[in-house]
Amino acid sequence: MTDSIMSKAATMEIPINSNGDTGTLPEDDSLEQAAKLQWSLDEKVGSSRGTRDLQQVMVSGPNLNETSIVSGGYGGTAEGIIPTSSIKGSNMHHSSSSSSMTADEASRGVAVEKLETVKKWGLNTYKCTKQMISERFGRGSRTVDLELEAQIEVLRDTKRKYENVLRLARALTNHFYNMVQTQHALGDTFADLSQKSPELRDEFGYNAETQKLLCKNGETLLGAVNFFVSSINTLVNKTMEDTLMTIKMYENARLEFDAYRSDLEELSLGPRDAVAMARIDAAQQQYQFQKDKYERLRSDVIIKLKFLEENKVKVMHKQLLLFHNAISAYFAGNQQQLEQTLKQFNIKLRPPGADKPSWLEEQ
Repeated sequence: MTDSIMSKAATMEIPINSNGDTGTLPEDDSLEQAAKLQWSLDEKVGSSRGTRDLQQVMVSGPNLNETSIVSGGYGGTAEGIIPTSSIKGSNMHHSSSSSSMTADEASRGVAVEKLETVKKWGLNTYKCTKQMISERFGRGSRTVDLELEAQIEVLRDTKRKYENVLRLARALTNHFYNMVQTQHALGDTFADLSQKSPELRDEFGYNAETQKLLCKNGETLLGAVNFFVSSINTLVNKTMEDTLMTIKMYENARLEFDAYRSDLEELSLGPRDAVAMARIDAAQQQYQFQKDKYERLRSDVIIKLKFLEENKVKVMHKQLLLFHNAISAYFAGNQQQLEQTLKQFNIKLRPPGADKPSWLEEQ
């Protein structure tokens, strides 16, 4: 009712008399009373609401999410009011959608890269398997370097023989260690019986001293033999094994090279249209890449075989001389020569009880 009255008052024409005062109409009193009544009600409600809003602002501050931006001027229509919360939500949605698109593109790129890797691996495996089967059944040709393959076979045979020497030397060390421990226990027993048997004190004493001397010399010989075993183990399981790993890579490269060579030869015998020429060009690039890889590894194998042979001769010359001098001095009973042999090869014996590492070394 109040809205209808106010709209009616807003659209009504107001006459002006000759004195410049507004004229009175029959509806003026009712309009004035209604306006006063509405103003008084708005004032009461507004004052109480304003007090509560002021208290809320003082306590919590303004809520920026509920702030509105008015696009029009004063008295503009409600259509020009844009809540800032909707703008913020739109920006957040746009940023989240763009970030999700970036993550999807990254994951898609990784998936495509993995798929290409698997595809190349599968194609390479197929070609190499086909080449290997062809060689085994005598239908395919293979690249052969007779001199290099003979050297590789000699190395493998040498490694097998050196592994046998290493196994026997370790067995000798274990047996000799047990003998030295037995001599040590026997010497202690003779010494104890010498103290408890007055009638055989001298006899037990002589034997106790002999066993202790043999035990000391045996420990010295064990030091030399352990050094021999350690050096042979390094030569066989590290130096030779490293060269054999390079040889294995070389043999795989040779197989791949022959596989792509055979593939290029097959394509060259086929038609010469545009699609076939594109495939031939791609096969030619792969063939050249595999050829360079094969030649590079072949050169590495030749160099490693040369250095391995020089290193083997140098190491075995020293170790065989050590083993011979130590064994001869021990069984000849020449304690001084045995100790001199260890000094000659810079071998330091570990003190008694040092076989087990300390708690700090075990950490």
